[in-house]
Amino acid sequence: MTEQEEVEITFPEGESPVDKFYKWHAAEMKDLEENGPKKRRGRKPSKKQYFTYITDQAIIAYNFEPSWSKRNRVFKEFINYPFNKLVENIYHTFRFSYFDVPYEDVKAEVVAFLTEKIGKFKEGKGKAFSYFSIVAKNYLIIQNNANYAKRKQRTELNVVDDTRNLAGEAALSDHQEALKDFTNQWCDWYDENLNKVFSNKRDIIVADTIIELFRMRDNIENFNKKALYILIRERTGLKTQNITKVINVMKRDYAKMWTIYNKSGHIIGNA
Repeated sequence: MTEQEEVEITFPEGESPVDKFYKWHAAEMKDLEENGPKKRRGRKPSKKQYFTYITDQAIIAYNFEPSWSKRNRVFKEFINYPFNKLVENIYHTFRFSYFDVPYEDVKAEVVAFLTEKIGKFKEGKGKAFSYFSIVAKNYLIIQNNANYAKRKQRTELNVVDDTRNLAGEAALSDHQEALKDFTNQWCDWYDENLNKVFSNKRDIIVADTIIELFRMRDNIENFNKKALYILIRERTGLKTQNITKVINVMKRDYAKMWTIYNKSGHIIGNA
C-alpha cells in the first residue's frame, strides 16, 4: 500500500457527512476522467489498489453520519469490499492455521470486528489502511492462539498440582482486576485531557495511538518493547525519538495516578 496525501473536503453547511462525501466523490471521479490520476507521493503501486484515499474519506463520512440508512449505504458501496480484501490478504499472508471453521466464516467475523472498531479511527491521525491492518492482524493472532490453546486443553490432564498457594493467587487476581480498572480510568482521563497534556500535534498523535494500544491490550499478543514501538511507528509514521518523548510523559502520569488510585480507588486529574 503506498502512502497517499491527505485530502481535505469542504462543502456547504446543512448537508449530512455522507451526502457531502457523495458530492465530493462525484467531483473527484469527474476530475479523474477529465485530467487523469493525480500524482501522489510514494512508490507507484504495482497493482490496482483496493484501499485508497477514497476509502479513508468514506470511513470518515460513515463515522460522522447520524443516519443509519446513509451509513449502511456508504459502508456497502465503499467500505465493505476494502475491509473484506484487507482481511483476506492478512489471513493468507500470515497463514493462520488453528481455525476450525471455514475461511469465509473467519473473514466475516474479522470484518464484523473491524466494523465494530470503525469509530475508533480518527481523521488526521494516520492512514485507515495502517490502522485497520493492525486491528485485523492482532484480532486474528489472538483468536488463532486461543484456538491453539483449546486444542492443547483437550489432551488428558495427568498431573494435578496440590501445592497451589490459593491466598497468593487470590491476591494476584485482586491486583490484576484493580490494574485493569485503573488502566481503563487512565485511558478515559487521557482521552479527555490529551490536548492539555500535549500541545504539539505530533505528540498528540503518538499519545492517542498509545491510548488505543492500551485499550486493545487484550488483543495484543506480543508485549515486547521493540514490537510495540514498531506498532506505534506503523500507526503514526513517526520516528522512535518522537515516540519515546511522549512515552516518558505518559509513564510519569501513569505512575503518579497509580499511587493516587491505590489510596482512593479513583484517578484525580492533577497529572
